[in-house]
Amino acid sequence: MDIQERLDELTVLVEDAKSMPLSASCVINRSQVLDLIEEIRQLLPDSVQRADELLADREAVVQDGRREADRILERARTEADKMVSEHEVYLAAVAEAEALRGETVTETARMRQETDDYIDAKLASFEITLQKTLQTVDRGRERIRSQMYEDLAPVEGGGEFFDAEAREEY
Repeated sequence: MDIQERLDELTVLVEDAKSMPLSASCVINRSQVLDLIEEIRQLLPDSVQRADELLADREAVVQDGRREADRILERARTEADKMVSEHEVYLAAVAEAEALRGETVTETARMRQETDDYIDAKLASFEITLQKTLQTVDRGRERIRSQMYEDLAPVEGGGEFFDAEAREEY
C-alpha cells in the first residue's frame, strides 16, 4: 500500500472511534494507530527516494535532449561544410539546420516543461500527504494532552488534591 492509503486508514480509524460521553475525546486502539504510523514512517523513505529518482530522471531527460540537439547541430554543420561549393545547396542546408535546431529547442523546452510539471505535481502530492500526516499527528497529540489534563483534574466533590494530614507534613 502507499502512504495515502495508510493515511486514509488512520483517518477512518480516528473518525470511527467510539466517542466518550459528554466529551470530544474518543477511544481508539493504540496498537492499531501505532502500527499505522510505523507503516507510514516506513513508506516515507520510499516516497522520498522516488522523488529523488524523478529529479534524477528529469536531469537525464534534459541531458539527452541537449546531447541530441548537439548531435543534430554537429550533423548539420558537417553537411553544410560539404555543400559549401554550391551556393543554393549551401543555403538549403543552412535552412534545414536552422529548422532542425528550432525543432530541437522547441522539443527540449516542451520536454523540460512536461518534466517540471510532473515533478511539481508529485512534490505537491507529497507535500499534501505530509501536511495531512502532520495534522493527524497534531490532532492525536492534542487529544492525548486534553485527556491527560482531564485525568489530572481534581475529582468533583473532593475539591482538594491533598487531605489535611498530607498538608500538615508539608
